[in-house]
Amino acid sequence: MTEAQEAPGGAIREFLRQMALEPADYNRFRGEPGQEEGRLFGGLVLAQAIVAAGRTASFGSIHSLHAYFLRAGKPQDPIDYTVERIREGRNFLTRRVTAVQAGHTIFEASVSFAAPEEGISHQAPMPAAPDPEGCPPWWTTIALPRMADIPPAMAERMRSRLGRPIDLRSAAEPTRADDGTGRLPARAVWGRMAEPLPEDPLLHAAALAYFSDSGLVATVAHHYGLWRPGGSSASLDHAMWFHRPPRFDDWVLYVSESPAAHAARAIMIAGMYDRSGTRIATVAQEGLFRAPREA
Repeated sequence: MTEAQEAPGGAIREFLRQMALEPADYNRFRGEPGQEEGRLFGGLVLAQAIVAAGRTASFGSIHSLHAYFLRAGKPQDPIDYTVERIREGRNFLTRRVTAVQAGHTIFEASVSFAAPEEGISHQAPMPAAPDPEGCPPWWTTIALPRMADIPPAMAERMRSRLGRPIDLRSAAEPTRADDGTGRLPARAVWGRMAEPLPEDPLLHAAALAYFSDSGLVATVAHHYGLWRPGGSSASLDHAMWFHRPPRFDDWVLYVSESPAAHAARAIMIAGMYDRSGTRIATVAQEGLFRAPREA
């Protein structure tokens, strides 16, 4: 067991450090990725962009985010976020966030905030799922069975990611294209922060966005046997709608499916539910999926 697994608080402290953006002026912030190696995790950029936008919001809570991953980021270089105040309404605020790393624009997003309001309310029921406490770690169902076929250094890096900073549990057996059932790609996981977050709604929104990109491409990549960490799959764009004020202080069920794919691109639609069955967010993402090149 790694030190990170023995002391999950360390992972939370690292997450909070990553979210503590350094202000340059009233609309510019700098974030530190803090990754040791590999491809920059898109969920981290989503989370930092939400924090940057939220620092400029005078009221309301986040209700939607629409983002494009424009260029692969680097794991250690700082990221500069510029926030444009697009709309200052009575009920809605809109911010455009641009992320630049080493002189290159790597990410753009529109983030919208809304004031509380009474109105219509409905949702489809939460899918059935076993209790998270009895579910195995998600990484063990996806990654560990393949560890005999990958270099030891990569296997150790994969193990070190267990529970950092989100404890992911498999709520269903992953689908496979060759299992004879004809099922479309689908995934169901439970997720919870390794330790409680501070009472800051912006941090809870950032953590849910971080969670929303944690293994989402595996919905399709694992189905076709293309899944490799930092390999042949990548997120292209990302949208997220928060139906309730963001809270991530207990287990959240995250279910995703891919209703269509073509030309190496697949769409994934997902929902997040709290333990009471309330749908708290909806996520949509298009991913790029290419078969690994032959050596």
